[in-house]
Amino acid sequence: LKMTKVRFVESYLLYLMAVASERASDSFHVQVRNAGLRVPEWRVLACLIDSPPLMVTELADLALLEQSRMTKIIDQMDARDLVMRKPDPRDRRRVHISLTVEGRAIALSLVNKAKDHEVELMASLADTDAARIKPVLMALLQALSA
Repeated sequence: LKMTKVRFVESYLLYLMAVASERASDSFHVQVRNAGLRVPEWRVLACLIDSPPLMVTELADLALLEQSRMTKIIDQMDARDLVMRKPDPRDRRRVHISLTVEGRAIALSLVNKAKDHEVELMASLADTDAARIKPVLMALLQALSA
């Protein structure tokens, strides 16, 4: 019986999560680009779809982007009427970002496609794995945030 040695990365949690995310995202990102968006713009729409208006710093954290890059993306999305800026009435230096009517329509369409994509991904797993994967990842994120 021949034993196949598993390379370190093939069993390393962080590698497995990164590769799974990248491969799972690739096919969905085709739909994002077909909608005329870049992936970071999709992230902004996804973060704002069911959220109150967010400050740029909050949005950058949620969308996993650097604040300076987020500011440029917001500028471009604002110019295309996908998001709007509103100054905070209590502190004029703070700006809140929210979706425009057009941004919300595109976001809703893509969120529905993302949910369908997720159902397809989960269907490729055994039922018990599909039921466990999100709670396990959420628990890991909670532990990492502590």
